[in-house]
Amino acid sequence: MESEARTCRLSGGGDPAPPGAITLEELESAGAAGGDEAEEAAAPGAAGCPDSAYGSSLEDNAGDEQEQERLLSYWQSVGRGHRVDVPRDMAEPIQQLTRNNHPQERESVPFVVIARKEQLGNLLYEKRHYEKAKWACVKVQEKQYEQSICLGFMKIMRYICQQNSSGLYLGMTVPIATIVRTSESTPGITRFVTVAYYLPSGLQEQPPAPNDPDVVIEEWPPTVIYARAFRGVTNETSIAREINMLAELLESPELCLQDTFIVAGYTNPAATNRQNEIWFLERP
Repeated sequence: MESEARTCRLSGGGDPAPPGAITLEELESAGAAGGDEAEEAAAPGAAGCPDSAYGSSLEDNAGDEQEQERLLSYWQSVGRGHRVDVPRDMAEPIQQLTRNNHPQERESVPFVVIARKEQLGNLLYEKRHYEKAKWACVKVQEKQYEQSICLGFMKIMRYICQQNSSGLYLGMTVPIATIVRTSESTPGITRFVTVAYYLPSGLQEQPPAPNDPDVVIEEWPPTVIYARAFRGVTNETSIAREINMLAELLESPELCLQDTFIVAGYTNPAATNRQNEIWFLERP
């Protein structure tokens, strides 16, 4: 695990990627290209394909393996350019997410808007109510925020993509929530974060058990949150800035937790114009 955490790096959009960083945007484009080639190779009626059920089954299995290898090879090729190791056990999750990457099918976490604060027609923040819900959570503590969310999301990605007791692809939901914390003894946010995935509504009653013991199913209680949207890169600096901005906008920030916040991500973490929100949690 330590080796994976050290080599897995993410870069947000907006700023040039530093040496050793890899963007999910590059990996997605690589996966799409690899997926097209794999689908072509596995297409029915390919030359030399036996016209029998047994032969078709063998061809399907061979096609799946070829697709996995093409996608993984493509991801690893891009990764090597940034000195990043994409482990072999990511082959199946990569294939699953490539095949099921349909934004219109992503389920959103349900909430009710209580109030909206606007200024000159611009939305400053929303006050919302979220019902209790189950989330798959991974607690991570690495040297940098980007390393922590990378390792955490890779574990969540495996859980979504069949590495669970049902053996099924669970479906993507938004947002992916990252709990960040502050400390009086440490400037900015701490290294300890929790990456969380909202279980789709159809799985809330009986969530599939994770194969990875680091992935834990938690039930979050009903919560009132204050949400402010922002775009661009998410790192220690931008998160601290957004926390300070929302604190200044709120009429009574003391009603919220002062050391725990949530970064909600709705789009690719490496997209140039990423859609995010910072959430303040009202005290119980």
